[in-house]
Amino acid sequence: MTGRAATVAQQLRERIALGDVGTGGALESEAALGARFGVSRVTVRRALQELRDQQLVESRPGAGWFVTGGTFHQPLAVGTFRHAESAVESAGKTVVRRVVEFGFVPAPPAVTDALDLDGDTDVLASTSVRSVDDAPLDLVQEWVPAGLAVSISRRDAQEVGIWATLQRQGHPVRTVRQTVTATIATDGDADLLGTAVGSALLLVRRIALGADDAPMALSDHRYLAHRFSLEVEFRGWSGGTSDDPPGLRTT
Repeated sequence: MTGRAATVAQQLRERIALGDVGTGGALESEAALGARFGVSRVTVRRALQELRDQQLVESRPGAGWFVTGGTFHQPLAVGTFRHAESAVESAGKTVVRRVVEFGFVPAPPAVTDALDLDGDTDVLASTSVRSVDDAPLDLVQEWVPAGLAVSISRRDAQEVGIWATLQRQGHPVRTVRQTVTATIATDGDADLLGTAVGSALLLVRRIALGADDAPMALSDHRYLAHRFSLEVEFRGWSGGTSDDPPGLRTT
């Protein structure tokens, strides 16, 4: 795809991710998009075909181009936690999980620190790909201390989910600490997510705390940035006391 077509495709991906589309998910006509971006209809069509290959848009004969519903928006509220499945289910879709790695391994240093483990501790390590409509949504890496994970099977991880299995086995999650940042796809990420190396990913790290506030599970979710977004609403900000909107961390 040419540089101009790639640029148009990226700008359209951003609009789709932000919900900046017409009624029923309609996009402007090819001619209107060409005028908006200052490119030819051929360039616009190449960009749209790229998005169609990613299952983000579809062409409806006689009607134009429409968003397929392949992008999911998850509203967040302070003090609450929701899994991505809730956003997918709200769109009338279903998440399918495929476990690609599963087993007990020595805890890597970063996992030891995050889960507050002693040295030389084993953890259950699981890597899975979650898809919607046969298109990858995110890559998930999870770690659970061996003592808690001894009864979790690969089938549990794939069909139920590790966190849900922990709850079923009498280990309720009391608190979730969540960190959201941006990253790009490595060779391994790109292969599992069916995307290009260097593609934008939304990285969400979650730490589950049990009833005693002790860390009990760690997960890293790498979402395809054009398929998933997190939305937060803040209330009560007094603009007169600070130039920064609520929710921004300063250093």
